Amino acid sequence: FFQGCKWNCKGCHNPGTHDMMGGMEADTDEIVAVCLQQKLQNGVTLSGADPFFQPEALLDIVKKLKEHDINIWCYTGFLFENLIKNDLYKEILQYIDVLVDGQFELQHRKLSCLFKGSTNQRLIDVHKSIEGNITLYE
Repeated sequence: FFQGCKWNCKGCHNPGTHDMMGGMEADTDEIVAVCLQQKLQNGVTLSGADPFFQPEALLDIVKKLKEHDINIWCYTGFLFENLIKNDLYKEILQYIDVLVDGQFELQHRKLSCLFKGSTNQRLIDVHKSIEGNITLYE
């Protein structure tokens, strides 16, 4: 879980992570080491608040995880179309397999949604989407 989010989505399931000055500092190498110790899984989900509000740390973590062939999912309130326009964010996306984008919208909350909280959010195949049109998992 990352700390810091400026979206403040009404109904967020993790509002304790919103404070940009909250949480605790952690070394990215230590975070990666903890992820790699998990023997019964081959993937990591990055969320919390919004990982893209800490882009330098996020880039360091995803690069190091990919060196070990870890499958990476990431949740963000940003839209893919906006992330891809920023050089740093675009570099981060190169290492992410699935991006769940869009802010949680309480009025579109649907408990039957798989891997997302509201129907406006999208599950994006990042590698295919970087090449051209956005490719969604349905």
